[in-house]
Amino acid sequence: MSDKTPVDFWFDPLCPWAWMTSRWVLEVEKVRDIEVRWHVMSLAVLNEDKLDELPEEYRELLETKAWGPVRVVIAAQQEHGPEVLGDFYTALGTRIHNRAEGPGKETVAAALKDAGLPESLLEHWDATPYEAELRASHKEGIDKVGQDVGTPVIAVPGSDGEQIAFFGPVVTPAPQGEEAGRLWDGTLAVASVPGFYEIKRSRTKGPDFSNL
Repeated sequence: MSDKTPVDFWFDPLCPWAWMTSRWVLEVEKVRDIEVRWHVMSLAVLNEDKLDELPEEYRELLETKAWGPVRVVIAAQQEHGPEVLGDFYTALGTRIHNRAEGPGKETVAAALKDAGLPESLLEHWDATPYEAELRASHKEGIDKVGQDVGTPVIAVPGSDGEQIAFFGPVVTPAPQGEEAGRLWDGTLAVASVPGFYEIKRSRTKGPDFSNL
C-alpha cells in the first residue's frame, strides 16, 4: 500500500483544459506526496440532455467526436486495468492537444500504439458493451461536484477522511515545479472550507501547451 495521498482525477480526453490540469497534477506529484488515480468521465454524457441549449459548433463536436475516444478509454480500463489509463491519457492528450492531431480514430489508434495497448480496442469506437461502466465512472465523478461543471473533477481525502472534490482548476500554461505545488496547496486550502464554492475570473487566453 502506498502512503501517498490518493488523488482521483476524472477526465475526458477531448477537453484541452482537463489536459492542461492533468499535466499540472503530474507536476504536483513530483513536489508533493500525492499519487494520481485516473478515471474517465464524458462531456457527451454530461451534455446529452441539453444539446439543444448548446452553441451549434459545440453541439456538433459532442455529437460527432466525443463518444469514440471515451468508449475506447473505458474499454482499455475494463480490459487492461485502471493502471493503463495514465499512460494512455498521456498518449492521447499529447497527440490530440500538443500536436493538434484532433480526436479522430487515427489519432486514437496511434495513441493506443504509443501506450502499448492493442489496436483491437478501436472496435469500441461506435459502440461498447462497457456503456454502463462509462456512465457509472462519469456519475461517480460528477456526483461529487454537481451538474454545473465539466471536466476535470479532482477528489482528495480531507482531514476527516471524507473526500473533498472540485472542478478544475482551469489554468494555462500548466505550472511546473514548486509553482505547481503552491497552486495545489492553495487549491486544497480553499476547497476544504465548508461552504466554499467558487473563485473565478474571465479567461483572456486559450490553452497554452508550449511548456508541455
